[in-house]
Amino acid sequence: MQPPRKLRRFLLSPYLLLLLPSLFWAGNAVIGRGAVGIVPPFGLSFWRWATALAILLPFTLPRVWAQRALVRRHIAELFALAATSVAAYNTFLYLALQTTTAINATLVASSLPIVIVGLSWLWLGERVTLRQAGGILASMVGVLFVISHGDPAILLEMRLTRGDAWVLAATLAWAAYSVLLRRYLLPFDPFTLLTLLMVIGTPMILPFYLWEMASGIAFDWRWESVLIIGYVALFPSIAAYYLWNQGIATVGANLAGLYSNVVPVFAAVLSTVFLGEYFRWYHLLGLVLSFLGIWLATRPSAR
Repeated sequence: MQPPRKLRRFLLSPYLLLLLPSLFWAGNAVIGRGAVGIVPPFGLSFWRWATALAILLPFTLPRVWAQRALVRRHIAELFALAATSVAAYNTFLYLALQTTTAINATLVASSLPIVIVGLSWLWLGERVTLRQAGGILASMVGVLFVISHGDPAILLEMRLTRGDAWVLAATLAWAAYSVLLRRYLLPFDPFTLLTLLMVIGTPMILPFYLWEMASGIAFDWRWESVLIIGYVALFPSIAAYYLWNQGIATVGANLAGLYSNVVPVFAAVLSTVFLGEYFRWYHLLGLVLSFLGIWLATRPSAR
């Protein structure tokens, strides 16, 4: 028995599906922080994508081969997308989590919607409506409540560390990827595109991984590292990228970027469940404001 049509539309709504990448990427950040001392950053990034590619390639290779002429035609665009997403974003994030605090990292990363809006305006000429601006503001206020623990003094006392700079670099890379994805609108189905980005982007990480090993930073292969690689390969890589690409193509980079504000809220919840941290009032308020912002920006009259 199939669910009612309205329920199916709700479950398949791009706005609902865009929440899942935020959840998966929140888990990626929590696991990336927990992997410090177990899996080095370049090793984590390389094996994440190599594993995801090994999972995906047997299913998508026939389609990739059938569209090889299109691949050659769009190779420059594919290289730009692979460099900013597979190669740069997650590698920079894992480097950041080696040294920065969770509060500082979340604060810097929460600038993503603003960066996407700016790049969309510069590259695509997309305008921002008043309601969208209000949605962005509401979501960012919610994020600030979470990362400041409800105390504005925490924000005033923060200093940008080397790890924060890596988070900023990751944010810029992901914003560029999101806007370029909307600009190019490449003629590939989502899984074929994801496979191509992995094929191109994973070798970009390899020299840095080899340098890491040559520097004496070993990859500790044990059951914890296998579980870490398994999670980041399946959920933040394959599932999240597929849903994010679909969302960008459907609603645009500006609205999709707004959903990144939910990542630190989800991260707070996951930290409570898996790391034994307490769920405070400011987590709840941040969650409410983030979803309020998304609702404001994605109402039909805002588009």
